[in-house]
Amino acid sequence: MKKIIALFALTLSSLAAMAQSSISGQAVDEANIALPGAVVTLDGSRSTTTDLNGRFSFTGVSADKHIVKLVYASYVSVEAAVNTSNGNQFVVLKTKPGTTELGEIEVVGSLLQGQAKALNRQKSNINASNVVSSDQVGRFPDDNIGDAAKRIPGITMQNDQGEARNIIIRGLAPQLNSVTINGERIPSAEGDNRNIQMDLIAADMIQTIEVSKALTPDMDADAIGGSVNLVTRA
Repeated sequence: MKKIIALFALTLSSLAAMAQSSISGQAVDEANIALPGAVVTLDGSRSTTTDLNGRFSFTGVSADKHIVKLVYASYVSVEAAVNTSNGNQFVVLKTKPGTTELGEIEVVGSLLQGQAKALNRQKSNINASNVVSSDQVGRFPDDNIGDAAKRIPGITMQNDQGEARNIIIRGLAPQLNSVTINGERIPSAEGDNRNIQMDLIAADMIQTIEVSKALTPDMDADAIGGSVNLVTRA
């Protein structure tokens, strides 16, 4: 009796194995170029990704009607009906580039609001000065503050190895000018002079450049040419 049951179970498993098929295929675009990395789903429950040649495969598929769907970024999703009642099936999923329609995007802002405040501050100063905000600095592709400062009237830069390094205010030598960050004096990176290496300061660190071309009584009397105060971002 046990032998009969075992033989019956073996027969059923063999029939079930014979009833299973496979679905394989390839994902291509309109020019028949393979689409690697595309997501292919079977009946919405099983999924796989295509290989470098755009090929995919599902094994152990029941002998029935199935839906194979292809999803690929920036391409139109496509579906194909596959019937495995007659055995293994091969399907080519061909798609084309698609477009995504976005909703309305509203951008609200004010044009160079920071620079407008800087100009108002410049007008209210009692001495000859220039105030430049990050709005104005950001309009130019300057990597360091030396390249940004040379665009200010009355300022030129001494280049060293192609970089705007030493600042000259009103034609006076770099050692006759002072540079501060948030009001604190910056020491020179070179031990034998007072030159400040402006190319060492990144432009995107600075919120405002304040250039005083004439010192006032409340300022340190250590700069004949002028003083530059760099205000960092908050």
